Amino acid sequence: MYVKICGLRTAETVAAAVAAGASAVGFVFAPGSSRTVDVELAATLVAGVPDGVETVGVFRNQPLDEVLGTARRAGLTTVQLHGREPLSDMVRLRGEGFHALRAFSAADYAALDAGEKRAWEPERILLDAVEPGAGVAFDAATLQGGTPPGFWLLAGGLNPGNVARLAAALHPSGVDVSSGVESSRGVKDAGLIRDFIAAARLAA
Repeated sequence: MYVKICGLRTAETVAAAVAAGASAVGFVFAPGSSRTVDVELAATLVAGVPDGVETVGVFRNQPLDEVLGTARRAGLTTVQLHGREPLSDMVRLRGEGFHALRAFSAADYAALDAGEKRAWEPERILLDAVEPGAGVAFDAATLQGGTPPGFWLLAGGLNPGNVARLAAALHPSGVDVSSGVESSRGVKDAGLIRDFIAAARLAA
């Protein structure tokens, strides 16, 4: 089970995620979030992450050249696009040497027609709630038309108490959490991070 802990802002919580066995740690660069970090802080945090753990930058509807510049300065391995970015942006990111991840709300993914879903099949996909980071789970009934056939992450409203049940029901490749491991909005809790990763591993 691939486990991503997102919205990290301190060396302590990054270290807790890595020590607990996170597959990836995420840093938010999208404007307007309580979890947004600047590139200098992100670079400091990324420098403490060992090889083998993905370092993911989260961007939303930002110019791709700006995204690439930030990702390089921060030393990221992976770029997550969390807006309305086209498939061509994913292709360019990989061409520039980054792993790429594209987030959809569960409803938006379900609304894609068959051809659009086929076009996205080779990509790594994250299925989220309508309002990312709000701690509200999406309705699994929206996925009755099928989940992505390739690598995909389940996100939206996950926490240590429900991640194993939801992962067992929906069979994602992995899970992604942000608000579900916070003691207050934007403030990560090292203990909750450890509990979440342990619970997610049980689902595997």
